Amino acid sequence: MAKQSKRYREAAARIDRNTNYDASEAFELLKSLPAPKFDETVEVAIRLGIDPRKTDQLVRGAVSLPKGLGKTVKVVVFAEGDKAEAAKAAGADEVGSDELAAKIQGGWMDFDIVIASPDMMKHVGKLGKVLGPQGKMPSPKSGTVTPNVAQAVEEFKAGKVEFRTDAGGNVHAPLGKRSFPTEDLVANFQAFLGHLSGMRPSAVKGTFVRRVSVSTTMGPGAFIEYGG
Repeated sequence: MAKQSKRYREAAARIDRNTNYDASEAFELLKSLPAPKFDETVEVAIRLGIDPRKTDQLVRGAVSLPKGLGKTVKVVVFAEGDKAEAAKAAGADEVGSDELAAKIQGGWMDFDIVIASPDMMKHVGKLGKVLGPQGKMPSPKSGTVTPNVAQAVEEFKAGKVEFRTDAGGNVHAPLGKRSFPTEDLVANFQAFLGHLSGMRPSAVKGTFVRRVSVSTTMGPGAFIEYGG
């Protein structure tokens, strides 16, 4: 643990917290910092000018990142019949209905994304207390409750990411791996920020995107200059 904290301190000393870097500069800086022995995920954190206590200001959605995430995403699907077969063919890791709900209710959580056909919400609805706190509850807003489960599987396997505001009015999302070329991280970042900026709720007054920072899994954050 001491080694980690020393590495973190060294990294933090090389980031100017009073500077807003341009995106390329920020990712180059993150990639140049002392690294742990694994390929860290690069993440973005965005502070929004919303009141998270008001439901009409909350933001939730999903966006496809053009350069993918650089990791295998485990997807489970609630579907039956032809839709179940199509989901399996599209690469779903597990497909089922009531028996899949029972397995998850029993504590199995070895997956990243849950997709459900609308007629399966009778099973999925019972899992709110299990999936909700993990941010894995399917929703039409994020494209995870859909009649076309096979297409959703393909999109999330290819690098589509879900996001939602937390209790502090922030949004967090992965952008790829530290080993990605800088231009790929920039492309994913621009796709994410562009999509999010277009989701401004009508009830929000003033600045919507207040602060943007990027970091690696174990590293400090760098602020990014953005267009407001």
